[in-house]
Amino acid sequence: MQYNLNALANKQKIINDPIYGFITISGNLVFDIIEHPYFQRLRRIKQLGLTAYVYPGALHTRFHHALGAMHLMLTCIETLRSKGTEISAEEAEGVVLAILLHDIGHGPFSHALESVLVKGVNHEEISLLFMHKLNEIFNGKLSLAIQIFQNKYPKSFLHQLVSSQLDMDRLDYLKRDSFFTGVSEGIINSDRIISMMRVVNDTLVIEAKGIYSVEKFIIARRLMYWQVYLHKTVLCAENILVNILKRAKYLIAQGIELPATPPFAYFLKTEISAPKFFQTNEVAEIFSKLDDYDVFASVKMWQWNEDKVLKFLCNSLVDRKLWHIEISNQPFNQPFQDTLLKKIQELFHLSYEEAMYFVISDSVSNSAYKPGNDKINLLYRDGTLVDIADAADQLNISVLSHTVEKFFICYPKECLVIL
Repeated sequence: MQYNLNALANKQKIINDPIYGFITISGNLVFDIIEHPYFQRLRRIKQLGLTAYVYPGALHTRFHHALGAMHLMLTCIETLRSKGTEISAEEAEGVVLAILLHDIGHGPFSHALESVLVKGVNHEEISLLFMHKLNEIFNGKLSLAIQIFQNKYPKSFLHQLVSSQLDMDRLDYLKRDSFFTGVSEGIINSDRIISMMRVVNDTLVIEAKGIYSVEKFIIARRLMYWQVYLHKTVLCAENILVNILKRAKYLIAQGIELPATPPFAYFLKTEISAPKFFQTNEVAEIFSKLDDYDVFASVKMWQWNEDKVLKFLCNSLVDRKLWHIEISNQPFNQPFQDTLLKKIQELFHLSYEEAMYFVISDSVSNSAYKPGNDKINLLYRDGTLVDIADAADQLNISVLSHTVEKFFICYPKECLVIL
């Protein structure tokens, strides 16, 4: 792919962000990366997928988030330098590019379709692939950013700023998602947390006086997961979308033509796994053209398809006729699911295989804090480092470190009258 680097007249840019106010983009390389089509694609991928079905304001994009995380990284660099941590101009540019590009590999509707379009490949691996491609386009100027992203650079605290339990990614998305959803429980003081950061023995730590801000951050993350990211109605909508794609892929495999944009049609017709994705340049290039618009435009067209399963699923999603969903601490027993499937067959006149698309049973889990190698350490005046889980005095953070798993089942509301 040829890209004309001289086509842009670079200059300092200022972006008005609803969270932080004015964000400054300084430096030709950062500006050129933002202007590249790979990055501009993030304007067309919503940060929270179908969460707007529950919180109408949640229409912000991965583009917004990446710029916000970049802004926080610049703030953090200034803070650490003021406390005596040496960060060269090249290292600063590298870590800024690493956080700017950390989500560039996200596909349509972010996490919801991650395992449907490309099997066995997560968005971090795709992000790294695009970073390597951009590194070729920009004559090796992203090499340091890639090292930091992969935690292969000698200063490991730089990687912690990009990916850890208290990184710029999480600090931005919690504050941003809270703002756009209107869920006040997710509000955190990112300025306070960053001001408390320090580097000790090449490890990012928090000064002990910042303990309450970190506690608030961990609590906010837990609440946002159950109230927003894993909200039961969002789970229902996202899983209906997953089943739409599974049905579409099945029909296409049977030789039935379905209208779709060229990039989306490629992934519907072709089974893509990890080896093929990384071995051929073609697949990644087609993926770089794929976004939310491709998927939803196709789903809208499929509302009028002759296949009654695909038609019902698409109408459910487009018109927000979402299904009944139940949450439990225990898995739903098989006899209940068998009875449900039988009733659905009778009600909608479906075969057993077709009825399977109308029952979605799965589980979700969440852990607000995971003690281990990647811990959040508090630095006390005597130089002692203590894990936040052991130091918290207002609440027991260690309780929040346990993984909570919940099981859910959803099916069309029409079934409620016959169960």
